[in-house]
Amino acid sequence: MVEILKSLLNQAGVITVFILALSQVRVVRHIFAKPYVFKEKPAVCVIVVIFFGVLGIAETYLGIPVHGAIANSRVVAVFVAGLLGGPVIGLLSGLIAGLHRWAIDIGGFTSVACMSATIIEGLLGGLLSRTMQRVELKWQFAMVTGAFAELLHMLIVLLLARPFSAALELVSIIAVPMIVANSIAIAVFIAIIEGIKKEQERAAATQAKIIFRIVRKTLQYLKKGFTQETARASARIILENTDLAAVSFSNREIVLSHVGAGEAHHLPGESLYTDLCKKAIKTKRIQIANSKEKIHCNARRCTFNSAVIVPLFRLDEIVGTLNLYREEKNAITAVDIKLAKGLASLFSTQIELSRIEEQKKLLEQAELKALQSQINPHFLFNAINTIGSLIRTDPEKARILLQYLGAFFRKNSQQLKGDVSIYKEIEHIKSYLEIEKARFGNKLKVNFKIPEDLEFQIPPLLLQPLVENAVKHGIMVRKQGGQIKVEVKEGKHNIVFLVRDNGIGIKKNQLSRILLPDDQGGISALQNINRRLVTKYGDKYGLTINSRRGEGTMVSIRIPKGVA
Repeated sequence: MVEILKSLLNQAGVITVFILALSQVRVVRHIFAKPYVFKEKPAVCVIVVIFFGVLGIAETYLGIPVHGAIANSRVVAVFVAGLLGGPVIGLLSGLIAGLHRWAIDIGGFTSVACMSATIIEGLLGGLLSRTMQRVELKWQFAMVTGAFAELLHMLIVLLLARPFSAALELVSIIAVPMIVANSIAIAVFIAIIEGIKKEQERAAATQAKIIFRIVRKTLQYLKKGFTQETARASARIILENTDLAAVSFSNREIVLSHVGAGEAHHLPGESLYTDLCKKAIKTKRIQIANSKEKIHCNARRCTFNSAVIVPLFRLDEIVGTLNLYREEKNAITAVDIKLAKGLASLFSTQIELSRIEEQKKLLEQAELKALQSQINPHFLFNAINTIGSLIRTDPEKARILLQYLGAFFRKNSQQLKGDVSIYKEIEHIKSYLEIEKARFGNKLKVNFKIPEDLEFQIPPLLLQPLVENAVKHGIMVRKQGGQIKVEVKEGKHNIVFLVRDNGIGIKKNQLSRILLPDDQGGISALQNINRRLVTKYGDKYGLTINSRRGEGTMVSIRIPKGVA
């Protein structure tokens, strides 16, 4: 019994060394570290079944003849197959190893029993697979369940092998050695697999950390667009955070940037210098090369022998490539490929976001121009008529109003250049109101309540259209006129702008639809301002309008601090 135990433990050692050596192969490590699901990866599952089935056959041949039977470690292969791959893989692996055991007829009186036990052990491992995934110490679970599987094997031999006396004698000799040695071998096998998985998880976590560190640093550049300047800054960051020989970006036609080895002859602005890069753009697929010939660089002095080229996309359109280079042959690792894919995916997202940001700015400018066109014509005509009527009766006042009109339109034409100081917006309002006061006299009164020390930038043409709206639709439709109050309040998180009037107010049915486009699709000044606010700051920062018919209207705007 002791000799059998030693021999089986030696077998377990041989299996362990074999699995450790095999686990150094990249493809094998990848297969071992992934779950096996026939529906998702049928080819991989077939390979796994064949591998464990053949390993089970090999373990049969390594067995020790004992009383017309074989003490062996076949269970290690089929039971581990089940634990890792589930019932189907465990059953199929057990069938391969079990049918072989029966067909070769070694130890004739236990052939059927050993075949049946091998198939059942593979299936049992599969049935225990999900339970093992939930257990923290998987190797302990594998050892205990492996011992149980071998105990079941002994019971099957006693039930099926004949004569019973021979079966009983055999089991009394091989049961303990096989249960002990094979349960240990199963535990070691599972420990090796789990070690591979954890190592890959650690590598993935480290890689993810590197990717996000790079992306965080490059975000400030790529959000400005995919240009030579932003590409060079981004390539420099990638090179500083990796051990690559060189990094470059290209668009569909030229090299945008190249940093690292080869900088002297791989110059930005030149046509694409490697066939590999052209192929990536043409096929829209990642390209990997592990020799100078496959890279096929046009530069004679090029020292690159390995490269990975990944396409960059904006939606489904390819806009360029990210290129990672090494100077050694066959130096592109799985880590390099994952790094390239991860960076390319995130860079593509950043490039798309930069396009969206640019479109957002263009939309804001278009809406601002639309607002200007709404303001200028009717106000200009009214202002000219007012000034024209004063030229003969009060030339000095007409001259002052012309200055206000000039200041108003000068500020109005400058508004497309970006956010403006709140005080410039107030000056804009005052220029407008001086002209309106000349038209309406004492019927129009305006009060301002603005903190003197408030330094804040706001979008242009934000308040003046609200004041104009209050004048036209609130105050001037009343015979006696009215008053408008412009107030700015500073809160903890927001700046609040209020434009109040004591005009005629807005009817309830009109108030509910005032920020909606009309049936012809037209956009009013209020709707335009509301849309600009929502686009810039978010849905909760649109216009708020409160009004009662006959009592007046208050329009309020909130702008978050630190955003404008």
